This record gives sequence, C-alpha cells and structure tokens, in this order.
Amino acid sequence: MLTSLSHSFIYVLDHDEAVDFYVGKLGLEIGTDADLGAFRWLSVHVPGQPESALVLATPEMGHDEETAAAIRELVAKGAGNGVIFSVDDCRKTYDALVGKGVEFTQEPTEHFYGIDCGLRDPFGNSLRLTQPATGPIEIPSPEEFAASAD
Repeated sequence: MLTSLSHSFIYVLDHDEAVDFYVGKLGLEIGTDADLGAFRWLSVHVPGQPESALVLATPEMGHDEETAAAIRELVAKGAGNGVIFSVDDCRKTYDALVGKGVEFTQEPTEHFYGIDCGLRDPFGNSLRLTQPATGPIEIPSPEEFAASAD
C-alpha cells in the first residue's frame, strides 16, 4: 500500500546554478548532495519537510547521450516538468522573490482555487506558487472556466 510521495524529479542543466536558484532564491533546503560517481544525487525540500523531496536531476542521470540531448532541448524550450509550491501569502512571496531577482511569467492572480503566480527556473521549467483558497473550492463548469480565462 502506498503511504506517501517521497521524491519528485525535475531536470536541471547545471547543479550549482540549480542550488543557487532553488536554495539561494526560493529558500528550499538541501536534503542530500552526494557524488555517486556516475551522477550527483541532489535533492531539495521545503524547510522542515524533508519527507517530500525534489530531486534536481541532470539529463545525463540514467540516460544515454542522445536521450540526454533531447531532454536538454525540451527543458530549454520550457517543455519539461513543472512544480507547484504552496505559500501562505502569494503576493508577499511574489514581492520577496522579485526583490531577489526572480523573474516571473505571471503576477499573482485570483482563481477559483486561490491566488497563484508563475515563474520559470533558470533552465525553463515552469513553477507556480499557490495560496490555496479558504473554504470549499467551487469548480467552475468548462464554460465558466473558459469565460474567466478571457
């Protein structure tokens, strides 16, 4: 029986640049940083929550060079995986990260599920910061959702 989600993976193109961004700017903590010879196992997590780690994997990790090259190309195009982080106050977090030089693709915006904003890491991966709505979430119909996106 599954009991929890322990690790998720996101491709980065440079570990040191990834640490600078995910730890230095976003404020995550390093969980494991181990040179395993064939690859570097580097994970980060939200402070105080090591049970759910984000592995910062390079395309070479577990792939031949042809596949790694294809992954690098997709990541650079912004076609890699994405991650959503929960925050207590989306607007305050947005302002703090802008102050640290983080570039956003979308300012904080209210949605039926809460307030969120979008950004990309230095490699092109899509990240979102979401302040969940208080109270029950009312999911709109497809028509209502389409109208709100206009």
